[in-house]
Amino acid sequence: MKKLLTGLLAATLLFAAAAALVAWLNLRDEVDVRVPVATITPSDTRLARGAYLARAGNCMGCHTARGGPAYAGGRGIATPFGTVFSSNLTPDEKTGIGSWSPAHFWRAIHNGRSKDGRLLYPAFPYPNYTQVTREDSNALFAYLRSLPAVERASPPHALRFPYDTQAALAVWRALYFKPGVYEANKQRSAEWNRGAYLVRGLGHCAACHTARNALGASSEALDLAGGLIPMQNWYAPSLSSPHEAGVGDWDRQHIVDLLKTGVSPHASTTGPMAEVVLRSTQYLSDADLGAVAQFLKELAPPASPAPQAAAPAPASVLKQGAKLYEQHCAQCHDERGRGVPQAYPALAGNRTVTMPQTANLVQIVLNGGYAPATDGNPRPFGMPPFVLVLSDSEVAAVLTYIRQSWGNQAGVVTPLEVNRMRAASVR
Repeated sequence: MKKLLTGLLAATLLFAAAAALVAWLNLRDEVDVRVPVATITPSDTRLARGAYLARAGNCMGCHTARGGPAYAGGRGIATPFGTVFSSNLTPDEKTGIGSWSPAHFWRAIHNGRSKDGRLLYPAFPYPNYTQVTREDSNALFAYLRSLPAVERASPPHALRFPYDTQAALAVWRALYFKPGVYEANKQRSAEWNRGAYLVRGLGHCAACHTARNALGASSEALDLAGGLIPMQNWYAPSLSSPHEAGVGDWDRQHIVDLLKTGVSPHASTTGPMAEVVLRSTQYLSDADLGAVAQFLKELAPPASPAPQAAAPAPASVLKQGAKLYEQHCAQCHDERGRGVPQAYPALAGNRTVTMPQTANLVQIVLNGGYAPATDGNPRPFGMPPFVLVLSDSEVAAVLTYIRQSWGNQAGVVTPLEVNRMRAASVR
């Protein structure tokens, strides 16, 4: 009996210590919203700055439901743990941020905590936004408060147990979240630091371009090293690897062009990145885009070796793929995969084609590939979907042929890979 009581006491003390540690980690650098702060004067300059920052963070993209009022929330964001619904950012007193103070908003940005003290789910990317400065937070808040108020309550989150509990979220935050404003690297230029601030902060590029573990957390050690976007089944390629989307050897202006217009001599944007260009980066200043370009150019490439040439596919598969390519692809992409500049991308030597991860290729063939319509490229060329035209085995064959032709030496695409992507697209 004594041993049992001793064991229970030890377990209780251990649990209490763990709970205290989790609580302490969740209160690190906590913003005290009780401290009075000066009223933010909504000057024209501050409002313009806030509107610009809202574009940089693509806030409207998540906080606007399809067909709904801008920034009024209610958009469902699918996650592996259920659906999270975005909040109302208009200044409505009941359902929006009309009763919030600048400190409440800063705490949400910096600490991931709502006005009422609730912990926010990281579908709102506060693990990235925590690097935003207080000055930028205040400007963003002033802009949102200037919008028309819309009374619209967001639906409750639809998450599975235990992910729907604040206790589970607190443990997640204790493990994976640490607040901290961006600190300039004194060994780098002011331009590089501006680029790093935009990429790592409001731009929240790592939210897609970094792999996540089973609990939906990303590792700083794998920062911008590429990852499959949960639930969307698009692969956000590594921004540092020269074998994926690294731009270390690009002309800087070509990087700016890609982010400004969606196309460049090297690549065009499709899928989720096309939406980022459409709603966000095309509106950034040339100075800020240049800073982002400089930061991306100087990302250290990974130490991993270059991918090895894959074994050739069976001759029957390549023969089938060649015939399908001639019927459906050669008219635009050229019989030798050279493409048409500023219209249809070359497939020979194309990194999207040769990456080990084939999700994007399959997505584009099944569902089409469309660059965004931007001011700099208002009538982009696109690729039609073949989801109703080609079978799984035919998609696999034509992609395998493309990945092993004109000097490309990538691996085969299997019908099973295509089938999984097709099934995921109709969920």
